[in-house]
Amino acid sequence: MSIDIRPVIAADQEAWLPLWQGYQRFYMTEIPAETSAVTWQRFLDPGEPMGAALAWRDGQAIGLVHWVIHRSTWTTGDYCYLQDIFIAKGERSGGIGRKLIQHVFEQASAAGCSRVHWLTHETNSQAKLLYERIGERSGFVQYRKLL
Repeated sequence: MSIDIRPVIAADQEAWLPLWQGYQRFYMTEIPAETSAVTWQRFLDPGEPMGAALAWRDGQAIGLVHWVIHRSTWTTGDYCYLQDIFIAKGERSGGIGRKLIQHVFEQASAAGCSRVHWLTHETNSQAKLLYERIGERSGFVQYRKLL
């Protein structure tokens, strides 16, 4: 069966939302509905440095990917942060994640980015199998402080 990866449009919100909520459940977090609404509007605004795409099969959205393009002090080209990727349960290990990541690589390349980078939780062993094949570990450890 063919998988179609395409950028989101306004009419896709109802297909995107269950996947977005599934992503949050996967990472045992809950993002306020107001934040999700603002995020969705940012995806649709061509002036925003954010993007989103859905993976479709037979008219059903089965995966999502979100990215943010940002400046870097290390290169003249921007970087692309692949922030979120999620495949519906029962659809994983079928190459959909790779296709979504490849879509981000293509978008970043077209935007003149120098690098695509992403994070995953240390316990996400299934995703790490793919990431180890298509990327390289930076050796950096992330620290953060919520404000």
